[in-house]
Amino acid sequence: MVMTTADIRTLENEIERLVREHVAASKAAAEAAVERGFGSARRGRPKTKGRGASGKSASPSRPRTREEIAELGEGLYAAVCAKPGETMRVLSAEVGASGDDLRRPMTWLRRTGQVRTVGQKHRMRYFPMAASGTG
Repeated sequence: MVMTTADIRTLENEIERLVREHVAASKAAAEAAVERGFGSARRGRPKTKGRGASGKSASPSRPRTREEIAELGEGLYAAVCAKPGETMRVLSAEVGASGDDLRRPMTWLRRTGQVRTVGQKHRMRYFPMAASGTG
């Protein structure tokens, strides 16, 4: 088969189109990977107890009220009762709040004796305490 000049130009144009598509797809994949990398770096950075150089709290823009903490605590306690022995990751998904948002409500539940824990750090499991003297 003999290729004509027109055939060669068509082939060149097709190769150029394929290269442009490949470069565009590679660029999009690289941008997505960078975005995922920076997104996970922000979520996984070491904690500084929520305080920056100024000493002010880094997250939320305003302190939560006692009512908001109590409301989160009630939802968290219900989740612990529904799924005893689970980690904070599972419980936070059940409540619909982040683990950081549930830290103070869980501390309150533990201090009031409504929840006990087993384990340490990310392996900590939460169990409801039996109601004592009620009803």
